[in-house]
Amino acid sequence: MQTLDDNTIIEGCLKNERWAQKALYEKYKSRMYTLAYRITNNFEDANDVLQEGFLEVFKCLKSFRQESKLSSWVHTIIARAALKRIKHKLEFNDSISEIENTRINWDFDIDIQYLESAIASLPDGYRSVFTLYEIEGFKHREIAKLLGVSVNTSKSQLYKAKKVLQNKLQKVISYG
Repeated sequence: MQTLDDNTIIEGCLKNERWAQKALYEKYKSRMYTLAYRITNNFEDANDVLQEGFLEVFKCLKSFRQESKLSSWVHTIIARAALKRIKHKLEFNDSISEIENTRINWDFDIDIQYLESAIASLPDGYRSVFTLYEIEGFKHREIAKLLGVSVNTSKSQLYKAKKVLQNKLQKVISYG
């Protein structure tokens, strides 16, 4: 099967063509499901986010100005849907003042499955910011806007997520 380019898919979706909608969904569903799961840490929530997110993509596609890649635009919509899903669970109450210049030592080798498990076990706020920043490549300014918090809160949550992960991983290395 020939892979369709984004412009062809967009044009078809704007005409409500089922083949184009299916092509868009098929092209991005795996990556977007992974994003949704990493943020929500729940299979059912991730499935719901994927469905809600793609409905939003199709609804808003006419407003896509193609100033970024389609994948980036879809990615942002799915991230917002996932954060909306768990927002009631997120707690942010720390500042960055005491941690700004502290570095974290990541000098150890770890099994990727254990790392994924350690990330999944983080509190929702830490996990969300860590996932968005370290895995998905969002900037603190973007994360702050998505979460409705300050840039410093985003930085603080990332730092604390890294500290918790470092402690969890260090214990595995020490006992492993």
